[in-house]
Amino acid sequence: MTSAEIITIGTEILLGEIVDTNTRYLARNLRGLGVDLYRTITIGDNEERIASAIRESMERADIVITTGGLGPTIDAPTREAVAKAAGVETEFREDLWEQVVETIARYGRKPSENQKRQAYVPKSALGIRNPVGTAPCFIVETERNAVVSLPGVPNEMEHVLHESIIPYLQKRFNLNEVIKVRVLHCAGLGEGMIDEKIADLEMLSNPTVGLAAHTGVVDVRIAAKAKSESEANAMIAEIESQVRERLGAVVFGADEDKLEEVVLDLIARRGWTLTAIESGLDGLLARTLRNPHTASFPNLTSDTLMQALRAAQADSQTDIALGISVYPDERAAEMAMISPRGEKTHRITYGGPPRSLPRWAMNLALNWLRMTAEEIN
Repeated sequence: MTSAEIITIGTEILLGEIVDTNTRYLARNLRGLGVDLYRTITIGDNEERIASAIRESMERADIVITTGGLGPTIDAPTREAVAKAAGVETEFREDLWEQVVETIARYGRKPSENQKRQAYVPKSALGIRNPVGTAPCFIVETERNAVVSLPGVPNEMEHVLHESIIPYLQKRFNLNEVIKVRVLHCAGLGEGMIDEKIADLEMLSNPTVGLAAHTGVVDVRIAAKAKSESEANAMIAEIESQVRERLGAVVFGADEDKLEEVVLDLIARRGWTLTAIESGLDGLLARTLRNPHTASFPNLTSDTLMQALRAAQADSQTDIALGISVYPDERAAEMAMISPRGEKTHRITYGGPPRSLPRWAMNLALNWLRMTAEEIN
């Protein structure tokens, strides 16, 4: 089974100046090729540390992909680091230099002297054209490995990946499998309780089943490897059916579904209109729902939340109303609802990070609204 590791290079990532989106993009494409991704790491612009990481990855994985560090400046050390990891020198390649000159000429400029650095690659590396940027890419091959070095600029990396690297990997490693993933979104049960219900499924080797807890939401990930997409989908469908049977209404959606969108769609299908009020959430509920009948109030207490909700619903003449008030000092939240079944309130206490209390309370309240709407015919 072909394996891979990804090394993202850039001190700016470690300093928190930019967000690494390349790793996620590469991981999803490797998954689509049926490649097992063992690990990903980020390293600053240090030649020795990059070379050491590449050597370690070459011992573990067949494919090593680096992104970043291919620019013309001194602090772009990937070429030298890959050469050091492979035990070779760098060499100037006239064909790659012509690509650099050609690309820069499209902008009506001539290349500066330091841009010649981009035409140096590890000796005997396969040069890969980068038609959307000035930095050529390259692949260093060993008997086992392919070390692929791509630009750090996302649109350049993505273009070269699809145009050149994926076809190369498919041919070199005879990639004829796919990995498909289905993510089921759950609310209303904690991660531990969900784990108890599907623990035996989490022991499977293919498909695999895993859990990921978020703020008030738990994801169940089902991943299958097969010779074809249809076969993988069939394997996933069988396990998904078991998960849904065991968890029931706890599962509110899948893949790109969002809790708030599921709730709003359910209310719309019921033919209802919604009023929502919040206190202590700093506008989070209003930004999430983008509902014209959503208002924020300061300092609503357990006693005044329902009063404010009644008044807001009466003013908007809506069918259902939801109110949320959070109390950071008490690490608690109060929820209130007015529905065709009458008025209800519910207080919940919270044990997680204080900064996550508003989102946690909102997600629990939205799920309460979802469950109530599903129960009403």
